[in-house]
Amino acid sequence: MSKHSEIKKITVNHFAKMKQENEKITCLTAYDYTSAMILDEAGIELVLVGDSLGVVMNGYENTIPVTLDEVIYHTKAVKRGLKRSFLVLDMPFGTYHESEEKALTNCIRAIKESGAEAVKIEGGAEKAPLVKKLVNSGINVMGHIGLMPQSIHTMGGFKVQGRDGVEKYIEDAKALEEAGIFSLVLEGLVADVATSVTKAVDIPTIGIGAGKGCDGQILVFHDVFGLFDDFIPKFVKRYADAKTELVKAAQDYIGDVKSSVFPDDKHSYLR
Repeated sequence: MSKHSEIKKITVNHFAKMKQENEKITCLTAYDYTSAMILDEAGIELVLVGDSLGVVMNGYENTIPVTLDEVIYHTKAVKRGLKRSFLVLDMPFGTYHESEEKALTNCIRAIKESGAEAVKIEGGAEKAPLVKKLVNSGINVMGHIGLMPQSIHTMGGFKVQGRDGVEKYIEDAKALEEAGIFSLVLEGLVADVATSVTKAVDIPTIGIGAGKGCDGQILVFHDVFGLFDDFIPKFVKRYADAKTELVKAAQDYIGDVKSSVFPDDKHSYLR
């Protein structure tokens, strides 16, 4: 049982305390009201409306086409389904790259319209000045280094990071921590590098494909529950095979309708 299981509402302050107490932080993505309710009831501490919605919800090839309007729309729906979990919104590609002023405007809009309690942005030390500006403006920021999906074109695709050493990632993490992030996603990092980064900072790290040495873990909703099988990353562990169950249920429904088994008297209004 979690030490924090009785907390009625998770706030940004709880994550630092969880790291201090060596309690792992559980995070998953969600994109709609129903899935948000499920995760909240289950006890997930942090829910991220990731730009991964572009792939698993909208069928894009990658996350690059996702717009701020799309993320806000989905976050508003998720917000309605949460009572306890902390809610983070993923700022899409292009919404914080043009200038710090434009980034601040977009982040303020995202928070005000969606109800999210924090934003997530990708990038290392070069994003520290922006992070500081956002934090000083009253916006909670989650960082993200390692494999950065919004930079796949410049990174040459989805490639594991950190095999060339740990120094750069520690420098990035410390710069972002000093700028004021409350937590840091480590994606696609070799496990020992992610562990070293985690030990080098006081803020909690959230791993995805970064080994068990991180302070918490996050995965995509559709991957965890077996709803999406276009591709399955090595780091994904499936906890259900919901797609197979849903296909079977749909086929049973088709059979019942075709054979006039459904609707029967039990599922009809009678005089």
